[in-house]
Amino acid sequence: MKITYEWRGEFDNAALDALHATGFGHPVGRTEWRERLQRHSLGWVCAWEDGTPVGFVNVAWDGGAHAFVLDTVVAEHCRTRGVGTALVATAAEGARAARCEWLHVDFEDHLRPFYFDACGFKETTAGLLAL
Repeated sequence: MKITYEWRGEFDNAALDALHATGFGHPVGRTEWRERLQRHSLGWVCAWEDGTPVGFVNVAWDGGAHAFVLDTVVAEHCRTRGVGTALVATAAEGARAARCEWLHVDFEDHLRPFYFDACGFKETTAGLLAL
């Protein structure tokens, strides 16, 4: 099946909640994704296979030069098919078109090969403060 990618694509909150819950291993919530994304995001990328959402990534930003990859998720049956890499590449294109100069990401250690090798991110020094 062919997978298509859409910058700032339309989506159903319930379908995105289900994809997010499966991908991140938590119960299905009732997030108002559209409202959240419209308020806080530069854009987002939806991946579709036969009208079903199979991937998603959010691109938050500071309103200037910096964009941030959040919530990258791919349906389990589509993993290892390049969907995540294509999601991030499409997100980078959208951020570049918006004149962002930097695309940031943080992630759990087991995702290092994905972000560094597959997506081309470079390692940097960063800090984190638990609130």
